[in-house]
Amino acid sequence: MNRTRILGIGGTLRAGSTSERALRYALDAAAAHGADTELIVAADLTFPMYDPDHPQPAGAAKLLEAVRRADGLVVSTPGYHGGTSGLLKNALDYLQELATDPAPYLHGKAVGCIVATSGWQAGVTTLTSLRSTVHALRGWPTPLGVVLNSSAKPFGPDGPDAKVAQQLETVGRQVADFARAQAWSAA
Repeated sequence: MNRTRILGIGGTLRAGSTSERALRYALDAAAAHGADTELIVAADLTFPMYDPDHPQPAGAAKLLEAVRRADGLVVSTPGYHGGTSGLLKNALDYLQELATDPAPYLHGKAVGCIVATSGWQAGVTTLTSLRSTVHALRGWPTPLGVVLNSSAKPFGPDGPDAKVAQQLETVGRQVADFARAQAWSAA
């Protein structure tokens, strides 16, 4: 059986953002758990607003092919006013192009959800929104979703604090394990 492939999507356009650092950490945990990983950061998601009547830009085509190849995903977003970033939401809207695939959208894929906000209330609301979007795309959100309060400085110069590290490692491990189990049951 091939190794599982885990795709990470997200972050912000701001260099060193909490959401991107968390995404990278969770992907490293998935890799440590035996998965091959691929990363698409926010800078790779700067394509036009989704319009089904216009051709896909190259960046969107790259995203769609990466999602097709992936056995599981980790999605990380900043929380803006209780919702995901517009950049990430637009990228997820492009997954409509997968509607006619044999396994449409995120069908059967485990998806780890991470949110970084400057406050707990917005973080929990955003996590709920992201998990609902994953469900609508037929994905399986992992049991643990992570909310990071960026005002509490969850990352220091040497990485995340111990509790944050444990949560992000759990998300990475859950995505890798569930993706592996799904691939095994399909074989």
